[in-house]
Amino acid sequence: MAADSSFDVVSKLDRQEVDNALNQAVKEVQQRYDFKGTDASVRWSGDDVIRIEANSEERCTAVLDVLQTKLVKRGVSLKALESGEPRASGKTYLLDSTLKEGLSQEVAKKIGKLVRDEGPKGVKAQITGDEMRVSAKSRDDLQEVIALLKGADLDVALQFVNYR
Repeated sequence: MAADSSFDVVSKLDRQEVDNALNQAVKEVQQRYDFKGTDASVRWSGDDVIRIEANSEERCTAVLDVLQTKLVKRGVSLKALESGEPRASGKTYLLDSTLKEGLSQEVAKKIGKLVRDEGPKGVKAQITGDEMRVSAKSRDDLQEVIALLKGADLDVALQFVNYR
């Protein structure tokens, strides 16, 4: 009897890469000519929040663009970054961006439904905490599920780990 093959669907961030991207963005904001004299800055504000400060809304969005560029270059998906709108705080504008990690219950259910409805027959999906285990008899079926999930328009960054 052949054992089932499986993999886990997770949504995790490499904190070191996010930190490196943030440090690169800080350096670029300090050195760029168009940010001189604007008091523009980007920094950690808590565990999962990146705070951007500047003297105008346009500068805030420009600093966010720099940060997003650095994240993409370091291989971090922008789906893991949830940014709000710049808001006035005294003479400066603040923009908070939250890092999302882990599969929420509703996203996991959506993935499970997608696998059941559109995936190959005999594929089982099981939710365990903030990740999901997908198993099947055939590795080819698992490859189809991975391709299906990569093509799906989900609002989270997915990784596929523990493929065996």
